[in-house]
Amino acid sequence: MPLDRVPPEPWTPPPTDELTTADGRTLTYCLYGPADGTPVVSLPGAPGTRWERPDVVEAFERAGLRVLVPDRPGYGGSTRAPGRRVAAVADDVKALTDAQGWRRFAVTGHSGGGPHALACAALLPGVTRCAVVAGLAPPDAAGLDFLGRDRPGRGDGFVLAARGEHLLRPRLAARAAEVLAAEATAGDGIGRSGSPGRAERMRAMFEGGIDGWTDDQIALVHPWGFDARAVGVPVGVWYGAADDRSPRTHAEWLLEHLPAAEGHEYAGGHEPDGAESGRILAWLGQGGRGI
Repeated sequence: MPLDRVPPEPWTPPPTDELTTADGRTLTYCLYGPADGTPVVSLPGAPGTRWERPDVVEAFERAGLRVLVPDRPGYGGSTRAPGRRVAAVADDVKALTDAQGWRRFAVTGHSGGGPHALACAALLPGVTRCAVVAGLAPPDAAGLDFLGRDRPGRGDGFVLAARGEHLLRPRLAARAAEVLAAEATAGDGIGRSGSPGRAERMRAMFEGGIDGWTDDQIALVHPWGFDARAVGVPVGVWYGAADDRSPRTHAEWLLEHLPAAEGHEYAGGHEPDGAESGRILAWLGQGGRGI
């Protein structure tokens, strides 16, 4: 073996827990960080998975946060809930946090998880603060090109979601196949990014097909089921200076219309780097311990 060819460390999937909801559905989730850490619920993007990267898990540990990451309905082992609205996440998060005995907790969401984090902040009294990272404004926000018609290619999925599931599903199925094929050819199980376990995490996003992704896209382009302007807790709005997937106009709308919002622009695109992610986690930790 060449001296510069070091085999990757084996990656073990984090333990998965399950909760049965009052209506008989299953929710799968993972818990990260110290057991006595500050409680945080982290809502993945769309598509997303409960399995976090090793470097993210280490960051949770360093920040002293106890982080619960659920699969939304239709992802992983979480039962699909066709027709769900963004607001529906609040009931699931309440069930999950009640099971942990958390009366107070912070919440965060990246990209398509951002609106879901806002739903929790608007509808659950236990939320102390909310971090929205590369998130979205509501689809009916005045003056916004939500569907991306002014930027061909960026909003194709949203346009199809607005027109109907029968048009959206083939596009998402093709995209999921492309993602999985690319990861499969990367080799060594580390994926294109070089992160251990990336290929497994990509597969986990589509473990049950594309139902979760489909339902997310449709939920995001239809009325969310709550008024984002009613969020009264502190909201940190993080956005990338070069983000071509979540335009800064969405962040600007949130900053203008949420009464307790503060903006944080970071260099780069859709994903903040490690240093900025550390600042986001530190900000969430300021929300205080659960009771």
